[in-house]
Amino acid sequence: MKISYIIPLAMMLSCCSSVKNQSSTGSGIVDTQLLKDVEVLSSDAYEGRRTGTKGAEMARAYIIDRFEKLGLKSYPQYVNYAQEFTFNLRAGAKANGTNVIGYIPGKSANVIVVSAHYDHLGIIKDQVYNGADDNASGSAGLLKIAAYFAKNKPNNTIIFAAFDAEEMGLQGAKAFVANPPVSINTIAVNLNMDMIGHSEKNELYVCGTFKYPNLKKYIDTTRTDLKVRLGHDDPKLGHDDWTNQSDQGAFNAKNIPFLYFGVEDHKDYHQESDEYATLTKQFFSDAANAVLDVVKRIDKQSGLQQSLKDKMIMKN
Repeated sequence: MKISYIIPLAMMLSCCSSVKNQSSTGSGIVDTQLLKDVEVLSSDAYEGRRTGTKGAEMARAYIIDRFEKLGLKSYPQYVNYAQEFTFNLRAGAKANGTNVIGYIPGKSANVIVVSAHYDHLGIIKDQVYNGADDNASGSAGLLKIAAYFAKNKPNNTIIFAAFDAEEMGLQGAKAFVANPPVSINTIAVNLNMDMIGHSEKNELYVCGTFKYPNLKKYIDTTRTDLKVRLGHDDPKLGHDDWTNQSDQGAFNAKNIPFLYFGVEDHKDYHQESDEYATLTKQFFSDAANAVLDVVKRIDKQSGLQQSLKDKMIMKN
């Protein structure tokens, strides 16, 4: 397989061009920087970003470069944003992963964690599984939100976590909550994105309000640019309960409130056809705006105090 690294490198060097402002009312404007980020991360040169491969290393380098240019801070216990961890494979062998963790300090020690996994399936039978929607889209959304708060300082400290090894059992998120860079009691909420770039129905699902109903007030289900749906979070749904099916599951295990933003499975899910060309780009741009609006609403609560989880009415 012939793979070119020249074009993605050029894109990487030019990735920080100015970003057009978007409205959240369906203006039809598509965020060019958002699309550039997802196009780079899902290009063939990144070889599907499987944990432990050169492609994953390239993806980390790209995200780190964006973090640096945006001015995100790195915690002193990490070297250049990198949280390294080891986990067990099913065969009993050990594997290594690396999360990319940056933050923007707020006016208090209360913490919001915005997350998305950057890994995918890699190369299978000589075919690159690029994972444009799963989850280059969420990673690009994370960078968009980081760019906003880099220019508009938050009330609460916001950690931006690009997790590794989600496809291997949420390993990056589990490593993060097992050894967070801040006291875990200060983490008020996790806002996780996984597959926000492809919906023929123009539907973005928000999961988490079944267990944490007080989070509903931060979600605008009356938007005109896309259909925001609550659901996929009732344990009675079985496999259709997404509560623990992406990185928010590691936070949920610690009883940290969460919202998970994603779409229902589509024909390109975990297929080699999950490419940049198959994304529904207007939906993707509008969905990223919708997530940003939720983060902004939650951050306006400068008095998060200890943690939102202390104020939630949880359903057993």
